[in-house]
Amino acid sequence: MPQTLLLRLPAPGQDETEWLSIDEAGSAITAKQRGPLSLAAVLARTAKVIALAPATQILLAEPELPPGSGARLARAVPFALEEQLTEDIDQLCFALGHRRSNGRTPVAVVSRSVLQGWLQELGAAGIQPAAIYTDISLVPDNPGQTILWLDKSRLAVRRPGALPFGVELTPVAEALVVAGVIPDPLAEPAEGAEEPQPLESAVLYVTREDWARVQGEFEALAGQFASLKVQILTEGPLPWLSRNLGAADAVNLLQGEFAVTTDYGARWHRWRTAAMLAAGLLVAHVAAAALKIHQANHETKALDGEIAQVFSQAMPSETLQNPRRQMESRLDRIRHSGPGPQYFLRTLEALSGAVSATPKTAIDTLSYREESLDMKVSAPSLAALSQLSQLVAKQGLQAEIQSSKPVDTGVEAQMQVRAPGAKAHR
Repeated sequence: MPQTLLLRLPAPGQDETEWLSIDEAGSAITAKQRGPLSLAAVLARTAKVIALAPATQILLAEPELPPGSGARLARAVPFALEEQLTEDIDQLCFALGHRRSNGRTPVAVVSRSVLQGWLQELGAAGIQPAAIYTDISLVPDNPGQTILWLDKSRLAVRRPGALPFGVELTPVAEALVVAGVIPDPLAEPAEGAEEPQPLESAVLYVTREDWARVQGEFEALAGQFASLKVQILTEGPLPWLSRNLGAADAVNLLQGEFAVTTDYGARWHRWRTAAMLAAGLLVAHVAAAALKIHQANHETKALDGEIAQVFSQAMPSETLQNPRRQMESRLDRIRHSGPGPQYFLRTLEALSGAVSATPKTAIDTLSYREESLDMKVSAPSLAALSQLSQLVAKQGLQAEIQSSKPVDTGVEAQMQVRAPGAKAHR
């Protein structure tokens, strides 16, 4: 089963990486692990690698871009985000997602040097990621509630139908106010506003350790929410994020000059053993098939010999050329030589019963034409031939011994069996 290795790169000031192996459905195959990238590289050899970068170093936006695609659309992005950028656009990388139904396009912006640093760190460990997403882009969208994800001092917020964003502030109350999730107690009511802003319904995702640290703060703020549910991430955020790996608005940072190229040499080194085993199986299969063909040819030759022997016995006067066609031709002539095949079949049936009842009597050759069956018969005596004629006559047929001669085993005779009223042939 194809596997994906999901890596969560450390935030600035942290050293350890988290990783998790998942299947195609996004379900965890192994438990979450933490450590240096060199340990994760062992699993990366046989899996597709997707890295999650900290959102603190990535800008997520959703500008309204002009119609178009490719390079033309990419050139328009810096101008659409001009007011949100603080660095020189030549030092930034712009990655585009799929245009959404509302006409806006998800865009991720990251410093070129930061992205290069991540790729160099991964490359030094022997890891080539297929994609790099910002971690908060995998926070699921809930159409009826605001999703909150508290990760140490960072609060990620995702409102229904909107892109997620992060706030790096403490205490929690201040972060919630800046994010606009709860009202600012120091803000003066807007001029002309008749009603206060409605409270939000939210679901908070948090690890057990972080919840122990902020539980008191959220309980004190419970009145600032229309409703607040808490979901404890007992195994950490990575398994939770992995379930939304196929999110349509998640933007892959590896675009343009950083787009992934196929390293066929590395792929061959990875799959060389499997390819050699497959080649060995193919050779074994071809050898087995060749042996079967050889055996079949040998059996065919033996069968051809038997056919030739039967043909020579049944048609001694004809030259062997194509036994099957010659047999079919002879049977066809028999079928059309008289009123129908029923006479031939009836004669054979009667003759078969008579021969079976006459000991040591055998038919050597026979031919059929116009309701008459001519045959050469070997019998132990003339009495046996007479008995054969009588048995045939009891079946309503006429049997005539046309000639006979003594042989070592008894008597050899030419007989003719025909339907009543049929013309005798000599």
